[in-house]
Amino acid sequence: MRLFRLIKILVVTLRFGLDELILSHSRLRPLQQLICILLFWRRLHQSRGERLRLALEALGPIFVKFGQVLSTRRDLIPPDVADELSRLQDKVPHFPYAQVEQIIEASFNKPVHEVFGQFEQTPVASASVAQVHFANLPDGHPVAVKILRPNIAEVIEKDLQ
Repeated sequence: MRLFRLIKILVVTLRFGLDELILSHSRLRPLQQLICILLFWRRLHQSRGERLRLALEALGPIFVKFGQVLSTRRDLIPPDVADELSRLQDKVPHFPYAQVEQIIEASFNKPVHEVFGQFEQTPVASASVAQVHFANLPDGHPVAVKILRPNIAEVIEKDLQ
C-alpha cells in the first residue's frame, strides 16, 4: 500500500507541476529541464500557489493540514503562495449532502428531519477533516453542526503509517 501511495504522490506532484517548485535549486535545474522535456504535453496555466493548493487537496487531509500550517508561515513562503494556501482553511471542496444525511442518520438512528427542525444542505465552511452546516433544533434553537468527512479516520491513519 505504501508503494501505491508514493506513486500517487509522485503522479500528483508531476500533474500539478510541483516539480518546478521542488527542483528550482540551481544544482537541480538540469533535472528540472529533463522533466519539462519528458512532460512536454503538460499545460500549467494556473499560478504556482493554486497548483500547490490543488495538489494538496488531491492528496488528502494530512496534506491539506500541512498546507494550512504552511499558509500561516509568510516568513517561509512567498505571499502569493501563502494567500492561495490560506484557502485551505475553510474553502476545501465539500462532500455531497447525501453523505451528510447518511452520517447524521447513522449517528442518531433517526432521519435528519427528526433530529433537526431545519438543516441547511449547503455547508457554511468546509475544511480537510470536516464541514459545518447551520441548523435549528426542533425547539428552534440555532446550532452549527460539524460533520466529519466520510472515512476520514481511515484516510488519516493510512497517511500516517
